[in-house]
Amino acid sequence: MNSTTRRKFLAALAGAGAAGLSGLSGWRNPAFAAADSAGRFTNRLRLPGASGLYAPVAAKDVKQITVSELDFEVLPRLSSPFWAYVTDIGGRRLLNPTLLARPGDQIKLRMVNRLKQPTVIHWHGLTNDERNDGIGMYQVEPGKSFDYAFTVRDRAANYWYHPHPHDIAGEQAYKGLAGLLIVKDDDEEKLARALDLVLGATDIPLVIQDRSFNFEGKLEYKLSREQMFMGFLGEEILVNLTARPYFDAARRIYRFRILNGSNARSYRLAFAQGNRLLDFHLIGSDGGLLEQPQKVRETFIGAAQRLDVLLDLREASGSEPVFLKSLDFDPMHNESVDEKTGKPPAVAAQGGADPHAAHAAPGAIADGTEMPLLQINVKSSPEYKREIPPQLSRLPSLAAAAGEPRRLTLGHDGKGKWNINGWRFNMHETPVTVQRGTRETWLLQNNRASMPHPIHIHGFQFRVIERRDSPAQVKALATRQNGLLPQDFGLLDTVLVWPGESVRIALDFSHPFSGDQTYMFHCHNLEHEDTGMMIGYKVKA
Repeated sequence: MNSTTRRKFLAALAGAGAAGLSGLSGWRNPAFAAADSAGRFTNRLRLPGASGLYAPVAAKDVKQITVSELDFEVLPRLSSPFWAYVTDIGGRRLLNPTLLARPGDQIKLRMVNRLKQPTVIHWHGLTNDERNDGIGMYQVEPGKSFDYAFTVRDRAANYWYHPHPHDIAGEQAYKGLAGLLIVKDDDEEKLARALDLVLGATDIPLVIQDRSFNFEGKLEYKLSREQMFMGFLGEEILVNLTARPYFDAARRIYRFRILNGSNARSYRLAFAQGNRLLDFHLIGSDGGLLEQPQKVRETFIGAAQRLDVLLDLREASGSEPVFLKSLDFDPMHNESVDEKTGKPPAVAAQGGADPHAAHAAPGAIADGTEMPLLQINVKSSPEYKREIPPQLSRLPSLAAAAGEPRRLTLGHDGKGKWNINGWRFNMHETPVTVQRGTRETWLLQNNRASMPHPIHIHGFQFRVIERRDSPAQVKALATRQNGLLPQDFGLLDTVLVWPGESVRIALDFSHPFSGDQTYMFHCHNLEHEDTGMMIGYKVKA
């Protein structure tokens, strides 16, 4: 079976669902557009809790999480080996539970590792001491356990948790290990009351991941040398572990808490009805609510980033479905740019070629391809008269430091090894040292001969204060001076830096922990992280 036939077979299985295999003859193109896919989104979107997957539970009630290998139907009716964070609450088995908390909550739980590999939980976006941050130096061997105990110190936001062992984080996250941690506060509850939002019904987390499957419909993670360099790209896009999902919605405002849980893929998100892009409001980013909602029609999201959006389906016309989709974009895989032409050598030699296909593995959806992700069927409903509040929250003051920034260059050595300032990860080294309580400005500079890098900083949230030399497709979305994007208006823990772009960020290294603290910053393209694009940094007491 060649790769094209295999791709069609798997796509048909994913789309068949309860309707069986009767509609397979109509399948045409793996990189399909929304107009070609009407009627093919036949799997109901998995919502948090219905099957135990992503079920919401108070974080302080969870006393143990077991990291387990089990079987799970990712594709309909096809069981696949799957790795999950498992907890038992009230006699129910929950998989990758959505942990709910408020600032000030105490979280105390034991992680038991039942894998055949070492693992560790990283509490992505939270300000914790190094022991509870979840870095590789605290990884837990098979059959062992580890006790986490920390206070939720950060503002309300959509955080998440995932594995962070050295060299194998990509494999473990790919095979299923990822869960949400939603922190709520008074501003969150005020917004929910204003718009009549209910978690899991009208306030819906969306975890977007790309995956590949073997002939039996089982998850498959096999990396070529090229994929280790570029990052994993899958054959199917899953939303809440649902292939070709649909969701039945009323004509009202919905909140979508979007996590890009893919290993390496970026998305250019938009909501479309036919050929028309709908306005939606960006209300939050990694670190919680913005001060005011930002009306947009599209936005980029890199691996590990979160976007919090409101979609008013009263703006949809007729009965045609609305699609959450990723628009076409240049993925800018410029790691081998020809300096004379400004294009990759293969493209320059051919006089122009499809940039999306340059680094796609056989059968994978090429990076930057336009594709629908979720079909939203708009149903008639009672009249809804709520409106989006003009004020959402108050952000902490900007922690900008005077003087020259600390410069950090993102690049590679020309031999397949990504690095930061020429450094590659060594568990026993911390090339960057900062002083507790100080404020610093960092300048993240991505080489032109590079690719987009989602840079994640452990331990501290930050603010973006300037973007320079952004590519045209990014600059077109900037809405104020200094090249800032709408998601840059909030607090971040991960920022997407494009080839040739420089991003200046402000950090405040104040924390309440005693002694020196060691953290990491790295590219959240997980294959880049696993192959060394990660640096230890120390906060001196």
